[in-house]
Amino acid sequence: MSDIAEDVEPVPPAGSLTVVYLGPVSPHWEIRSDFGDRTAVDDFRTRANARLMLLPPHDPQFRRNRERVNRDAERINFRIEWDLGYPEDDEGGNG
Repeated sequence: MSDIAEDVEPVPPAGSLTVVYLGPVSPHWEIRSDFGDRTAVDDFRTRANARLMLLPPHDPQFRRNRERVNRDAERINFRIEWDLGYPEDDEGGNG
């Protein structure tokens, strides 16, 4: 049965987004789109902004909400990148 999974070709992303941390002054976040259906991007932007509003990256709630935003992007087949203004080399995070 695993042969079926190996035969499936990856689907190209339906859109590409970059979530950018703007700094400590609200609004903290900007969601930029490189490509994708405008309506789907706008709907995603609305949901993501609702999760991220008023959360700086050092807030403990941010990590949980970031994962929710990532799952939402994965569910609608959008590629997502995060620009927090600092390198994120270690996944454990010190910040």
